Amino acid sequence: MKPVSRKAATWSAFLLLSTLSMLPACKDGSSGEGDAGSANSGSSAISASAPTEPAYGDALVLGTIGDASNLIRMLAGDSSSAEIAGMIFEPLITYDKTLSEFEPRLAESWEISRDGLEISFKLREDVRWTDGEPFDVHDIKFGFDTIRDPSTLTAYAEDYLQVKEMRVQGDHAFTVVYEEPYAPALGSWASIMVVLPEHILKDEDFGDTKFSRNPIGNGPYVLEDWTTGESISIISNNDYYRGRPYIDRHRWRIIPDQQTMFLELKGGGIDLMGLTPLQFKRQTDTRTFEEQFAKYEYYSNGYTYLGYNLSNPLFKDKRVRQALTHAIDRQELIDGVLLGLGTTTAVPYQPGTDWVNKDVEPWPYDPSRAKELFAEAGWKDRDGDGVLDKDGAQFSFELITNNGNEQRLKTATIIQKRLDQIGVKANIKTLEWSAFINDYINKRRFEAVILGWSMDPDPDQYIIWHSSKTGEKEFNFVGYNNPEADEVLEKGRRTFDKTERKKFYDRFQELIHEDQPYTFLYVPKSLPTVHKRFHGIDPAPAGISHNLTEWYVPTAFQKHTVTR
Repeated sequence: MKPVSRKAATWSAFLLLSTLSMLPACKDGSSGEGDAGSANSGSSAISASAPTEPAYGDALVLGTIGDASNLIRMLAGDSSSAEIAGMIFEPLITYDKTLSEFEPRLAESWEISRDGLEISFKLREDVRWTDGEPFDVHDIKFGFDTIRDPSTLTAYAEDYLQVKEMRVQGDHAFTVVYEEPYAPALGSWASIMVVLPEHILKDEDFGDTKFSRNPIGNGPYVLEDWTTGESISIISNNDYYRGRPYIDRHRWRIIPDQQTMFLELKGGGIDLMGLTPLQFKRQTDTRTFEEQFAKYEYYSNGYTYLGYNLSNPLFKDKRVRQALTHAIDRQELIDGVLLGLGTTTAVPYQPGTDWVNKDVEPWPYDPSRAKELFAEAGWKDRDGDGVLDKDGAQFSFELITNNGNEQRLKTATIIQKRLDQIGVKANIKTLEWSAFINDYINKRRFEAVILGWSMDPDPDQYIIWHSSKTGEKEFNFVGYNNPEADEVLEKGRRTFDKTERKKFYDRFQELIHEDQPYTFLYVPKSLPTVHKRFHGIDPAPAGISHNLTEWYVPTAFQKHTVTR
């Protein structure tokens, strides 16, 4: 998986295979804790005898539980779409593998003015779209205008709305001018959001274009085939300006059940998947598996949470939300669901990183305190039936999550049991991913939800938590609204000095901890496994897939012949 920008924050559709380490923020890499980037021990005849020189050819078959939704990146909020679109389109710049510096891509250079209000980009002149047309600044201008257009239903416009003016300078240079300081400015261009071919899309209905399922890109791969609900294939771009990738084809097989996926892995049907903790710890410790596959273990750059629809009367009182948090044993979740392969968190930032407010600690499991808070909010078991009630209504709600994700279903089941013990009824409902997002989350048709967020190294949380971001397909879908939180989020993004900026995000974490719009559950470890015939894997804070175009299979061990 290509690094996903914070501005490309995504819902976690499946156990991520390799993702950012969330240096300051989150979703599925190394945080300096545990065995970040370490492969399992065990020799392999495949790796030991293989020649070391790279070779072209073969295919990488990946397992995923979720189909993509839309390969126009600004219109899609799911991680499947982000991953695949990130292989078809190229960003202007990108984070390096340490997530601490930026590297050039479509932009060969850039300069930032001394006051930080202007960024000037110089584009490469040797890039072409895969239909042969040249890529130039007008494509970026078209994407920029499109994402800012109020008629474009996107959650990602915020970064680009901060730009006062975009000055086009010839065909291969432009400058963006900001009205006021904007700390995440440069990082916002490390995405593919505004990389679109003007010559194809300028006369299209952007909300209903075939391009969303059949894109023309300028990245390392080209869409080859997409069979809804079954598979998506991309094939290497021979004219990619950075050189043809070694692996000829990437194919995602959509397998909604992780145990079935694991059987396919062992049977040779797929080469790469994210293991469940049970698979990682207890089902892969055989000699046969270790001879064929390498396992990796590192903290993800994401977190899993229980979110409450704050427009629902049940959840309007923060004492109720605090009570629910106290009623959930999060260490039980880590031990029982993750088998210890994770850690608790109280805030939407990666544990162990600089942006975390160390004074904000997870509230303890305390069912007695939970009952006290419920009572303060007027919820008591008045009729002795074991369920809290108020004004004749029971405290009962529907808890939804996506199917195919074993961890989330187990998490929901354990939460259900704990809440039942204090008189709260949670009724679990699982949904197919696209229906889950499009029909329930986007339309706010839910009471409570178990989901996950992925983000990039910048600490800005504006598009998820600011009260202005509650519109259709926007990311504050729980409806959080705290004027002081809005204020500190606004000040944080306007401050360049890291020490001063941290003060605002420290306060934001205190507010979110007090309000509990989410019960933050845990940060899981990413547990990808890859067949050992693949070489060139370079574990790093950005995960294992930051250099996917450099992976290769030695000729003697190639399995698939790719015809074009």
